[in-house]
Amino acid sequence: MSRAHPLAWAALGLGLAFLYGPILLLVAYSFNASRLVTVWAGFSTRWYAGLLDNGPLVESALVTLKVALASAGIATILGTLAALALDGRRRFPGRPLLTGLVYAPMVMPEVITGLSLLLLFVGLGLPRGFWTIVIAHATFTLCFVAVVVQARLRNLDRALLEAAADLGAAPVTVFRTVTLPLIAPAVIAGFLLAFTLSMDDLVIASFVSGPGATTLPMRLYSQVRLGVTPEINAISTLLIGAVSVAVLGASVLTARRGQ
Repeated sequence: MSRAHPLAWAALGLGLAFLYGPILLLVAYSFNASRLVTVWAGFSTRWYAGLLDNGPLVESALVTLKVALASAGIATILGTLAALALDGRRRFPGRPLLTGLVYAPMVMPEVITGLSLLLLFVGLGLPRGFWTIVIAHATFTLCFVAVVVQARLRNLDRALLEAAADLGAAPVTVFRTVTLPLIAPAVIAGFLLAFTLSMDDLVIASFVSGPGATTLPMRLYSQVRLGVTPEINAISTLLIGAVSVAVLGASVLTARRGQ
């Protein structure tokens, strides 16, 4: 096996430093005792304790958590059903069209998706708020759930399903007792991935949100334009931690789907 050239390792290191260096710097300065975010004055966790006194940030964090849980749950159900419908062994009229419609949000610019959903909600006369954000996030995250679940279905041992059917189990019983337990790691991984994408979204939520439904990324963006404060570093660090845990969990569960 040939070794990588030192220049390749150097390029990899520079790339990782460029991507993750600012994030590590933000995390470090969230423990800064000084109110000046560019001046280090010693280690302190005062800004994390101060978050509890920041009503707008706490309220936005709760809204973001509720939206992420609701939209991820809807996206998981719809994405799993879409994956079952698009399973490679099933052929039906309109399958290519359905495949394109399910996977389109993955390649569609978020600005276009947000604007389209905004026009839809306005046309339907739906007041913008919590549920419009949930619907919008579920719309663009269900495709990621479908990809993860479909990958698991592609490697599924069909003999187990056929054996259950030969023993007289109804299709619903086969799905509940055989298929669902086998694809459960992929379903959970898809839920965690959808949850992460919902928590991280800013563009789409900006189009479809309304009064009383300001998510945490929207709140942070509006405050950063006025200047970075230590509280922003602290809440951003917590958000990074939550997203990292969700992504790590999804990666572990996805890696198990072949076992």
